[in-house]
Amino acid sequence: MTERVEGHGGALALAALRAHGVREMFTLSGGHVFPLYDAAHSTDFPIYDVRHEQSAVFAAEAVAKLQRRPGLAVLTAGPGVTNGISGMTSAFFNASPVLVLGGRAPQFRWGAGSLQEMDHLPLVAPVTKHAETVFSADDIPRAVSAALTTALTPHRGPVFLDFPLEAIFSVGDAELAAPAAIAPVEPDPDEVTKAARLIAAATRPVIIAGSDVYAGNAVAALREAAEALQVPVFTNGMGRGALPPEHPLAFAKARRTALNDADVVVVVGTPLDFRLSFGDFGDAAVVHVVDAPTQRAGHVQPAASPAGDLRLILSAFADHTGDRADHADWIARLRTAEDAAKARDAGEMAAETDPIRPARVYGELRRALAPDAITIGDGGDFVSYAGRYLEPSQPGTWLDPGPYGCLGTGLGYAMGARVSHPDRQICVLMGDGAAGFSLMDVESLVRQRLPVVIVVGNNGIWGLEKHPMRAMYGYDVAADLQPELRYDKVVEALGGAGETVAKAGDLGPALGRAFDAGVPYLVNVLTDPADAYPRSSNLA
Repeated sequence: MTERVEGHGGALALAALRAHGVREMFTLSGGHVFPLYDAAHSTDFPIYDVRHEQSAVFAAEAVAKLQRRPGLAVLTAGPGVTNGISGMTSAFFNASPVLVLGGRAPQFRWGAGSLQEMDHLPLVAPVTKHAETVFSADDIPRAVSAALTTALTPHRGPVFLDFPLEAIFSVGDAELAAPAAIAPVEPDPDEVTKAARLIAAATRPVIIAGSDVYAGNAVAALREAAEALQVPVFTNGMGRGALPPEHPLAFAKARRTALNDADVVVVVGTPLDFRLSFGDFGDAAVVHVVDAPTQRAGHVQPAASPAGDLRLILSAFADHTGDRADHADWIARLRTAEDAAKARDAGEMAAETDPIRPARVYGELRRALAPDAITIGDGGDFVSYAGRYLEPSQPGTWLDPGPYGCLGTGLGYAMGARVSHPDRQICVLMGDGAAGFSLMDVESLVRQRLPVVIVVGNNGIWGLEKHPMRAMYGYDVAADLQPELRYDKVVEALGGAGETVAKAGDLGPALGRAFDAGVPYLVNVLTDPADAYPRSSNLA
C-alpha cells in the first residue's frame, strides 16, 4: 500500500520517518537542515537539541538501543556531521539502528566554496551500513525508507543520508510505500544441530550472552535454551539482566573460574573481541552464535557458528532432543565460586575508608537504584567497577559505550533514556575524565526538563592510563586532572543541582537527595586515586 506525499524536502523526510516509527529528533541547530525543523514544528514532532553534535547521535543511539527501533539525529553540514562521527562509529560497533540526516552545501555551486562545503560520504561510509547523498526532493522518501530498512536488517547498524540545500528546500511529491517487513535470517539447520550437540554433550559448558540478544528480542529464547540444556549464563553489554541475578543459572562473579575450566564456551550475540580474550579460551571448544553471517569471527575457527535470527537458533537449542550430559556438579561448583566472590564484594562495598573507595559508591547505588532504573556507564576506571558490582535485574536497563570505548556518551545516552522512559530513574556513572566530554549538555537537560542523576567518581586522574604508564616507565605524563574539582558547581551553574561527597557515610543520603531532586543532579564523589581497577591489557 502506498500514500502520495508532497511538501518540501523536510516534510517528505518526516513523512517517511513517521511511517517507520521514528518519534523524536535529536539535533543541534543549523541552517542547512531548517526544513526538517519546520516539518517537525508544524506537526508537533518532538525536537530535542544539544550543545555538541556527538550528544545528538548518542541520544539517538540510546533510543535505538533501549526501544529496538530507529533513532534519529539531524546534523548540519560540515562540522555538524564531523562532530557526530564518533557517535556514528559507536553505533556501528554497537549495531545500533541510528539514522543520521545531514545538511549539505548546494550542489549547483559545488566547488565554489559555499559555507561548510565538504563531501561527507568518504568520512562516514566506513562507519555506516549505508551512506548516500539525495539530490532530489522527490527521491527523499524512498531514500529515507530504504536507509531505515537497511539499519534494521541484521546485522543492524547506523545509516547516513545528506541533502544538498536545493534538494531539502525544494518542494516535491512522491509515493510513500509502507515500511518493508524485515524477514528473519534463517540459520543453517545443520550448523544449529552441530552446535546444540556440542553444548548438550559438554560436561562444563558456559554461555556468554551479549547485546544482540537484547537487540534481537531473544531474551526469552536465551532463558529457554539455558534452562533446557542447564547451562550457566554470563552476560555483557545489553545482555546484562537477560537472566535476573536470582536465577539459578545466572552468574556474574565466577567468570574466571568458568572460562578457565569450561570445555565448551558458547558466545551468543557478541563478538570475540578483546573483552572475551579474542575467542581464546584455552582447550575449550567455542560455539559462536551470531545474527548474520558477516559477524562470524575471522581470526578464530569456532567448533560451530550458527548465523541467523537468534530467537530461532536459541529456540532450536532449547528443543534439542539428543543425548545430554549432567551439568549439576559444574553448576554447583560455579555457584560456590560465585557465592565466595559475592561475600568478598559485600565487604568491599561496605568499606569505611577515607578517601572513598569506588566499591563503596556501588554498594550505595545498589540500595538506591530501582529494579527498572536505566544505568549508563561513561568512563574508564570508575565505570570498570560497575561491571563487577552492579547486577541489572532486568534486560534493557544497562547502557555503556560498547567495544569502541568512546568516552562522552553519558549525557547523550541520558537524554535518549529519559525520553524513552519518562518515569524511571536514569543514572549516569561518569569518571571525572569522561565528565570533560559532555557535561555541558546538562544545560540541554535542564532547559528541556529532563532530570537525571549523575554520579562522578572523582579521583583527579586518568586512572586506566596513569597507573599502567607508571608501571611501564616509572613515571606518567598527561594523566593528571585537577584534584577535588567541583563538578557539582558546574552543574549548578548550568541550572541543575549537586553536591560533593568526601565521606563514605554521606553517600546514601546524597543519592537519596539526587533521585528526589527532579532536576539534573550531580553527586561528585571524591574517590581514592590509588584504587585503580585491576585489569590485564587486552589492547593488542
